[in-house]
Amino acid sequence: MRELVVAVNNENINLKPFETIKVIKEAGFQNVFIYWLNKKWECSQEKQLKYIRDLGLNVIFAHLGYQEINSLWETGEKGQLLAERYKNDLEVCKKNDISMVVMHLTSKTIAPKYGEIGLNRIREIVNYAKELDIKVAFENNKIKGYLDYVLSNIDQDNVGACFDSGHCHAHFDDDFNFELFKNRIFALHLHDNDKTGDLHLLPFDGTVDWNWLIKKLKYCNYNGPVTLEPRYSDYYLNMSPLEFYKKGFEIAKEISDRFAK
Repeated sequence: MRELVVAVNNENINLKPFETIKVIKEAGFQNVFIYWLNKKWECSQEKQLKYIRDLGLNVIFAHLGYQEINSLWETGEKGQLLAERYKNDLEVCKKNDISMVVMHLTSKTIAPKYGEIGLNRIREIVNYAKELDIKVAFENNKIKGYLDYVLSNIDQDNVGACFDSGHCHAHFDDDFNFELFKNRIFALHLHDNDKTGDLHLLPFDGTVDWNWLIKKLKYCNYNGPVTLEPRYSDYYLNMSPLEFYKKGFEIAKEISDRFAK
């Protein structure tokens, strides 16, 4: 069976981060990913990481922040300062034995056109990551073209994609160039929706065709963990947080089994 991973979601309803981490452990997960967004959370990302490690959970990757990310594609000091912030995040991850990060390339639904300005900054970031022996997985977000552009122009072994099933379904209507990303998918964000929005439901609770998707991921030679990114939301208030994550654990096992077929 593949490693089973779940996000430590800071947006869980009526659930504080330490409570989320505790029920993740109780549900059977041994692996998580953490959001390293540099936000002023009541329970800081550093405190969350310590508690995760205290419980003996393994951190597969850190999801870096995306505040002001669109400025990466624009001229000016803001974009360069952002690149420096990401390099600092990489240093922090290295110090904390986190060997992979996930990054967005845009935020919201409108962004400056991709081009050499942003590409050069991204090269600077990923080259520094390579020096630190860290992989960078860029996520398919809300706007098409940026991920294709970056991976078509940066061909190095520490740079790949994080495939997000919910974004692909809700924002791209399942239109994704799997051929381009063959052998380059480093990480997954698996969750579901009904195409009305990015709902972060558990797999099989929306309208994603999971047999089709797993077939595509196998075609891309993805051989990493099964990584869920659900949110304990109003949709799940008929079950306790522990029941929610236990259901997620069983679903992750089912997806792992389907990969093996």
